[in-house]
Amino acid sequence: MKIGELSRETGVAVRLLRYYEAQGLLTSHRSDGGHRHYDPEAPATVARIRTLLAAGLPTKVIRELMPCFVGNGTELQACVLDHLRTQYAELDSRIADLTRARTALGDILEASARALTHVQTGRHASQSRDRACAEQR
Repeated sequence: MKIGELSRETGVAVRLLRYYEAQGLLTSHRSDGGHRHYDPEAPATVARIRTLLAAGLPTKVIRELMPCFVGNGTELQACVLDHLRTQYAELDSRIADLTRARTALGDILEASARALTHVQTGRHASQSRDRACAEQR
C-alpha cells in the first residue's frame, strides 16, 4: 500500500507517517520510482504507535517497544512491563509537579485579586504602580 492509502486508512497525515518512518517506528519499501510502499500490517503498526503516543510515551521509548507486541493488539510482552511501570511513575511525578505549580499560581492570582479589592489610602502611589506594570506588558 502507498503512503496516501495508509494515510486515508489510518487517518494519520502523510507528514506524520514520514516522521514515524524517520524515527524508526514504521518501515516501508521503496519502489523503483522511489515511492514508499507499506506492508499490509502497517495500519496496525500505526494504530499501535498512536496508542503509545496517546499514553505519553516518547518516540525513543516507542521504538524500543515496537518489537515487543503480542498478537495484533496493543498488548506487550511481560519483559517490558517494568519499563512501562517506570514511565507510569514518571508521569505521576510530572503530574504532581504540575499540580504544585498550578496551586502556587492559583495562590498568586488569589492574593493579587484580594489586593486589588482593598481600598488603599495612597491611591496615587497605587496608580503609579499600575501604570508601570501596564507599561512592562
